[in-house]
Amino acid sequence: MKAIDLGCGTGEQTAILTEKFEQAFFVGVDTSAEMLRQSNALESDRLHFRQSSTEEVNRSTEKWDLIFSNAALQWSDDHQQLFPGLIQKLHTGGQFAVQMPVQKENLLNKILFELIQESPFEDFLKGWKRASPVLSMDEYAQIFFDQGLEDIQVVQKVYPIIASDYQTLYNFISGSSLIPYLERLEGEQKEFFIRTYQERIAKHFPKLPAIYPFKRLLLYGKKA
Repeated sequence: MKAIDLGCGTGEQTAILTEKFEQAFFVGVDTSAEMLRQSNALESDRLHFRQSSTEEVNRSTEKWDLIFSNAALQWSDDHQQLFPGLIQKLHTGGQFAVQMPVQKENLLNKILFELIQESPFEDFLKGWKRASPVLSMDEYAQIFFDQGLEDIQVVQKVYPIIASDYQTLYNFISGSSLIPYLERLEGEQKEFFIRTYQERIAKHFPKLPAIYPFKRLLLYGKKA
Protein backbone atom coordinates (compact mmCIF):
# COMPACT_ATOMS: atom_id res chain seq x y z
CA MET A 1 0.00 0.00 0.00
CA LYS A 2 1.43 3.34 -1.08
CA ALA A 3 0.16 6.36 0.86
CA ILE A 4 0.78 10.11 1.01
CA ASP A 5 0.07 12.70 3.71
CA LEU A 6 -0.42 16.15 2.15
CA GLY A 7 0.71 18.98 4.42
CA CYS A 8 2.27 16.65 6.97
CA GLY A 9 3.88 19.40 9.08
CA THR A 10 6.34 17.94 11.57
CA GLY A 11 5.27 14.40 10.70
CA GLU A 12 3.96 13.10 14.02
CA GLN A 13 0.56 12.29 12.58
CA THR A 14 2.10 10.63 9.53
CA ALA A 15 4.10 8.41 11.88
CA ILE A 16 0.90 7.43 13.70
CA LEU A 17 -0.72 6.53 10.38
CA THR A 18 2.30 4.41 9.46
CA GLU A 19 1.85 2.44 12.69
CA LYS A 20 -1.88 2.03 12.05
CA PHE A 21 -1.46 0.84 8.46
CA GLU A 22 1.18 -1.83 8.99
CA GLN A 23 1.44 -2.79 5.31
CA ALA A 24 1.68 0.80 4.05
CA PHE A 25 4.63 2.82 2.82
CA PHE A 26 4.01 6.49 3.65
CA VAL A 27 5.37 9.70 2.18
CA GLY A 28 4.77 12.94 4.05
CA VAL A 29 5.03 16.15 2.04
CA ASP A 30 5.10 19.74 3.22
CA THR A 31 6.32 23.04 1.82
CA SER A 32 8.03 24.08 5.06
CA ALA A 33 11.68 23.07 5.37
CA GLU A 34 11.58 24.05 9.04
CA MET A 35 8.69 21.67 9.72
CA LEU A 36 10.34 18.85 7.82
CA ARG A 37 13.59 19.21 9.76
CA GLN A 38 11.65 18.12 12.82
CA SER A 39 10.41 15.03 10.98
CA ASN A 40 13.86 13.54 10.31
CA ALA A 41 13.88 11.51 13.51
CA LEU A 42 10.60 9.83 12.52
CA GLU A 43 11.82 8.37 9.22
CA SER A 44 11.87 4.59 8.82
CA ASP A 45 11.84 1.93 6.13
CA ARG A 46 8.14 2.64 5.61
CA LEU A 47 8.07 6.39 6.24
CA HIS A 48 9.85 9.15 4.34
CA PHE A 49 9.38 12.88 4.03
CA ARG A 50 10.03 15.31 1.22
CA GLN A 51 9.61 19.02 0.60
CA SER A 52 6.85 19.53 -1.93
CA SER A 53 3.48 21.21 -2.33
CA THR A 54 0.03 19.76 -2.85
CA GLU A 55 -0.01 21.46 -6.23
CA GLU A 56 3.21 19.68 -7.25
CA VAL A 57 1.75 16.36 -6.17
CA ASN A 58 -1.34 17.16 -8.23
CA ARG A 59 0.79 17.83 -11.32
CA SER A 60 2.79 14.62 -10.97
CA THR A 61 1.95 11.28 -12.56
CA GLU A 62 2.54 9.32 -9.35
CA LYS A 63 -0.37 7.15 -8.17
CA TRP A 64 -1.42 6.30 -4.61
CA ASP A 65 -3.52 3.83 -2.64
CA LEU A 66 -4.30 6.39 0.07
CA ILE A 67 -4.31 10.18 -0.15
CA PHE A 68 -4.67 11.72 3.30
CA SER A 69 -4.64 15.30 4.50
CA ASN A 70 -5.41 16.84 7.88
CA ALA A 71 -6.04 20.60 8.16
CA ALA A 72 -3.89 21.50 5.15
CA LEU A 73 -5.88 21.68 1.92
CA GLN A 74 -7.62 24.88 3.03
CA TRP A 75 -4.30 26.55 2.10
CA SER A 76 -4.61 25.37 -1.52
CA ASP A 77 -6.74 27.33 -3.99
CA ASP A 78 -9.39 26.26 -6.52
CA HIS A 79 -10.77 23.07 -5.03
CA GLN A 80 -13.01 22.58 -8.07
CA GLN A 81 -9.82 21.78 -10.00
CA LEU A 82 -7.58 20.50 -7.20
CA PHE A 83 -9.80 17.76 -5.79
CA PRO A 84 -10.60 16.05 -9.11
CA GLY A 85 -6.90 16.09 -9.94
CA LEU A 86 -5.94 14.49 -6.63
CA ILE A 87 -8.67 11.86 -6.86
CA GLN A 88 -7.38 10.90 -10.30
CA LYS A 89 -4.06 10.06 -8.61
CA LEU A 90 -5.71 7.12 -6.83
CA HIS A 91 -5.30 3.52 -7.91
CA THR A 92 -8.49 1.49 -8.26
CA GLY A 93 -9.67 0.77 -4.72
CA GLY A 94 -7.65 3.71 -3.40
CA GLN A 95 -8.94 5.85 -0.54
CA PHE A 96 -9.23 9.63 -0.28
CA ALA A 97 -9.52 11.03 3.26
CA VAL A 98 -9.39 14.76 4.03
CA GLN A 99 -10.22 16.98 6.99
CA MET A 100 -10.39 20.78 6.80
CA PRO A 101 -11.73 23.61 8.96
CA VAL A 102 -14.88 25.27 7.64
CA GLN A 103 -13.35 28.74 7.70
CA LYS A 104 -16.38 30.58 6.31
CA GLU A 105 -18.55 29.37 9.19
CA ASN A 106 -16.10 29.63 12.09
CA LEU A 107 -16.62 32.79 14.14
CA LEU A 108 -12.94 33.69 14.63
CA ASN A 109 -12.49 33.61 10.85
CA LYS A 110 -15.59 35.76 10.36
CA ILE A 111 -14.27 38.35 12.82
CA LEU A 112 -10.91 38.35 11.03
CA PHE A 113 -12.44 38.76 7.57
CA GLU A 114 -14.58 41.68 8.73
CA LEU A 115 -11.59 43.40 10.33
CA ILE A 116 -9.30 43.24 7.30
CA GLN A 117 -11.92 45.01 5.20
CA GLU A 118 -12.09 47.97 7.57
CA SER A 119 -9.96 51.10 7.65
CA PRO A 120 -7.07 51.39 8.40
CA PHE A 121 -6.32 47.67 8.08
CA GLU A 122 -7.48 47.43 4.48
CA ASP A 123 -4.95 50.17 3.68
CA PHE A 124 -2.22 48.52 5.76
CA LEU A 125 -2.74 45.31 3.76
CA LYS A 126 -3.10 47.18 0.45
CA GLY A 127 -6.47 45.52 -0.05
CA TRP A 128 -5.01 42.01 0.13
CA LYS A 129 -7.17 39.27 1.61
CA ARG A 130 -7.29 35.53 1.31
CA ALA A 131 -10.74 34.16 0.67
CA SER A 132 -11.29 30.62 1.88
CA PRO A 133 -11.24 28.06 -0.97
CA VAL A 134 -13.29 25.58 1.05
CA LEU A 135 -16.45 24.59 -0.83
CA SER A 136 -19.87 23.53 0.42
CA MET A 137 -20.68 19.98 1.45
CA ASP A 138 -22.89 19.63 -1.62
CA GLU A 139 -20.04 20.66 -3.92
CA TYR A 140 -17.59 18.15 -2.44
CA ALA A 141 -20.21 15.40 -2.66
CA GLN A 142 -20.74 16.22 -6.35
CA ILE A 143 -16.99 16.22 -7.05
CA PHE A 144 -16.58 12.84 -5.36
CA PHE A 145 -19.53 11.40 -7.30
CA ASP A 146 -18.32 12.81 -10.62
CA GLN A 147 -14.87 11.30 -10.04
CA GLY A 148 -16.28 7.83 -9.48
CA LEU A 149 -15.77 7.54 -5.74
CA GLU A 150 -17.88 5.13 -3.71
CA ASP A 151 -18.71 4.93 0.01
CA ILE A 152 -18.82 8.74 -0.08
CA GLN A 153 -18.90 10.41 3.32
CA VAL A 154 -19.18 14.20 3.65
CA VAL A 155 -19.65 15.21 7.28
CA GLN A 156 -19.45 18.50 9.15
CA LYS A 157 -18.48 18.04 12.77
CA VAL A 158 -18.30 20.58 15.58
CA TYR A 159 -15.30 20.38 17.92
CA PRO A 160 -16.07 22.52 21.01
CA ILE A 161 -13.11 24.57 22.20
CA ILE A 162 -13.55 25.71 25.82
CA ALA A 163 -11.61 28.90 26.51
CA SER A 164 -11.09 30.28 30.01
CA ASP A 165 -9.57 33.49 28.64
CA TYR A 166 -9.42 35.50 25.42
CA GLN A 167 -5.77 34.69 24.81
CA THR A 168 -6.73 31.05 24.31
CA LEU A 169 -9.11 32.04 21.52
CA TYR A 170 -6.52 34.31 19.93
CA ASN A 171 -3.83 31.63 20.14
CA PHE A 172 -6.16 29.14 18.46
CA ILE A 173 -6.25 31.18 15.24
CA SER A 174 -2.89 32.96 15.44
CA GLY A 175 -1.05 29.84 14.25
CA SER A 176 -3.26 29.32 11.21
CA SER A 177 -5.57 31.78 9.43
CA LEU A 178 -3.94 34.84 10.99
CA ILE A 179 -0.43 34.02 9.73
CA PRO A 180 -0.61 35.43 6.16
CA TYR A 181 -1.94 38.74 7.49
CA LEU A 182 0.67 39.08 10.21
CA GLU A 183 3.38 38.34 7.62
CA ARG A 184 2.26 41.41 5.66
CA LEU A 185 2.35 43.79 8.63
CA GLU A 186 5.26 45.18 10.62
CA GLY A 187 5.94 47.26 13.70
CA GLU A 188 3.16 49.47 15.03
CA GLN A 189 0.73 48.42 12.29
CA LYS A 190 1.11 44.78 13.28
CA GLU A 191 0.74 45.55 16.99
CA PHE A 192 -2.37 47.66 16.34
CA PHE A 193 -3.90 44.92 14.20
CA ILE A 194 -3.31 42.25 16.86
CA ARG A 195 -4.65 44.47 19.63
CA THR A 196 -7.78 45.38 17.68
CA TYR A 197 -8.44 41.77 16.71
CA GLN A 198 -8.12 40.67 20.34
CA GLU A 199 -10.60 43.39 21.34
CA ARG A 200 -13.05 42.12 18.72
CA ILE A 201 -12.73 38.61 20.08
CA ALA A 202 -13.59 39.88 23.56
CA LYS A 203 -16.60 41.73 22.15
CA HIS A 204 -17.98 38.59 20.46
CA PHE A 205 -17.37 36.37 23.50
CA PRO A 206 -18.72 38.48 26.41
CA LYS A 207 -18.79 35.60 28.92
CA LEU A 208 -15.92 33.46 30.17
CA PRO A 209 -15.37 30.59 30.10
CA ALA A 210 -16.50 30.63 26.47
CA ILE A 211 -17.32 27.85 24.06
CA TYR A 212 -16.01 28.15 20.51
CA PRO A 213 -17.79 25.67 18.22
CA PHE A 214 -14.99 24.91 15.75
CA LYS A 215 -16.42 23.34 12.60
CA ARG A 216 -14.52 20.88 10.42
CA LEU A 217 -15.35 19.03 7.22
CA LEU A 218 -14.55 15.31 7.13
CA LEU A 219 -14.41 13.93 3.59
CA TYR A 220 -13.95 10.33 2.48
CA GLY A 221 -14.38 8.27 -0.66
CA LYS A 222 -13.04 5.09 -2.28
CA LYS A 223 -12.07 4.81 -5.94
CA ALA A 224 -14.26 2.31 -7.78
